[in-house]
Amino acid sequence: MMKVAIITGATSGIGYEAAIQIDRRFTSLDEIWIIGRREEKLLELQRKLKHGVRTFAMDVTKQTDMEEFEDVLYKLNPNIRMLFQSAGMGLHGKFAEMTAKDQAAMIRLNCEALTDMTSLCLPFMRRGSHIINLASSAAFLPFPGYSVYGASKAYVLNFSRALRAELKSKGIHVLAVCPGPVNTPFFDVSERYGKGISPFKKSMMNTPETVVRRALGDAALHKAVSVDGPHIGAFRLLAKVLPKTPVVAVLNKVL
Repeated sequence: MMKVAIITGATSGIGYEAAIQIDRRFTSLDEIWIIGRREEKLLELQRKLKHGVRTFAMDVTKQTDMEEFEDVLYKLNPNIRMLFQSAGMGLHGKFAEMTAKDQAAMIRLNCEALTDMTSLCLPFMRRGSHIINLASSAAFLPFPGYSVYGASKAYVLNFSRALRAELKSKGIHVLAVCPGPVNTPFFDVSERYGKGISPFKKSMMNTPETVVRRALGDAALHKAVSVDGPHIGAFRLLAKVLPKTPVVAVLNKVL
C-alpha cells in the first residue's frame, strides 16, 4: 500500500516549508501529495522535492474539488502517514468594518474545509499516522482585531484536542500547531483592513522553517500542542491563569 503525506496550503508559507521538511525527513514515504490553488506554485515546489509528488490544484472550500479528491483517495487507496493541514486565512481589523463575505470565507476555510479534509482522509490512516492541524496562538484567547480569525483557530485547537482523544485507541496522533506571528504571505491578505504589521507583531515574528521544524519534532513526541518558542509558551501559560478581560483589553491596545 502506497505511503503518502498530504499537505494543504502547500503553495506558500508554512505549507510550502512543510513539504520541503517532510520530503527531507521521511524517507519511507512513497509520495507526497501537495494541495493548493495555484498550479504554478505547486509545480515549482514539486521540482524541489526528491520524493514522487502528486499535485492537486484545487480549492478545498469547493465541494466539487473535494469530491474529485475523494474519488482519487478511493481509487488509489493510499496509506496516509501524515495529513498536514496548513490552508487557512486571516483578516486583521474591526469586525464591523469587514464584509460578511470575508468573515464567512475565514470560517469556511479555517474550520469547515479543515474538518472536511480530515473526514475524507481519516479512513485511509493507520496506527502511527499523524494529523497536524495549523491553529494559532490566537486560539488561546479572544483576540480583538482578529475576532473571527481567533475564534476559527480556537475551533481548530479544540477540534484537534478532542479528535486526539477519540483516535488514541487507534494509535493515530493529532497535533495542533499554535505559532505566533510567522513571516509568510499571510500578512499580505490579513492587513487588507488593518494598518500594517504592528511593532509588537514584528517583535514576535518567527520563520516558517522554525515553526515546521518544531511541529514535526513535537509530532514525533506525540504532543498535543506545538508552540514555536518560549515567548508563545509563556503566552499560552498566561492565557490559562490570568483573567481574560484585562488581558484582552491589553491585546486590544497592542495589536
